[in-house]
Amino acid sequence: MKLLRFGSPGLEKPGVLDTAGRVRDLSGLIEDVGGTALSPNSLARLRGIDINTLPLVAGVPQKDLRLGACVAQIGKFICIGLNYADHAAESGAQVPPEPVVFNKWTSAVVGPDDNVEIPRGSVKTDWEVELGVVIGKGGRYIEEADALSHVAGYCVINDVSEREYQLERSGTWDKGKGCDTFGPTGPWLVTADEVPDSDNLKMWLEVDGKRYQNGSTSTMVYKVPFLISYLSRFMSLQPGDVISTGTPPGVGLGQKPPVYLRAGQVMHLGIEGLGTQTQTVVQA
Repeated sequence: MKLLRFGSPGLEKPGVLDTAGRVRDLSGLIEDVGGTALSPNSLARLRGIDINTLPLVAGVPQKDLRLGACVAQIGKFICIGLNYADHAAESGAQVPPEPVVFNKWTSAVVGPDDNVEIPRGSVKTDWEVELGVVIGKGGRYIEEADALSHVAGYCVINDVSEREYQLERSGTWDKGKGCDTFGPTGPWLVTADEVPDSDNLKMWLEVDGKRYQNGSTSTMVYKVPFLISYLSRFMSLQPGDVISTGTPPGVGLGQKPPVYLRAGQVMHLGIEGLGTQTQTVVQA
């Protein structure tokens, strides 16, 4: 299934994409796409429904029908840094001996095609296409061999980053990662049964039609099962938590000389089988 949320900001309803690419309304079955609605039992119940019998929503998704972030009321937005060896190299960093963990504040979350704002005073706002992993079954001290059973599905994330705030303003990375609009998520949550191999998905990102990132999850250093197990040592993972797993090379910081976003530019990005995003960059 491709679960999604449609409607105006703050008024989104839960939906599902049918085989013809149209949106069907799920609000009669679940309150929203998040929390316990993403549990294995809930997803199994939804799979048993003939979605073609659900109310049809007018409009074409991502054209005249706005989509919100594909997960509602995200509890934790956990991110992994330097998780692609070639991206670490372009950033002038070594592959870390353990995953680098940081957070995006949930106030950063926006829809897949909403505007991305350059913060006031920013001169180094950057892009990062990433695979998002959405937790469906919570737990602590999760065994790596059992980790994938905790996954509800996967989605596209643009881990927008302000490099000066992240790297030059002292403290943690978080201040450069969690600005408002820095977490476009979606367009849909593709349930895990439709993504049999998350370790081999092509991913890419363009700015104004120029392709900067052209990679694959196959070059990820720490794979999804390990990351889930690792994170669960330090925190309980809960339904609706999102893990953004790192980016391949081609970010603005890694260009020679570096290239950063400017108001008026358009980012277009996607991951094989998980959909695409398009954001216009505006000044906050």
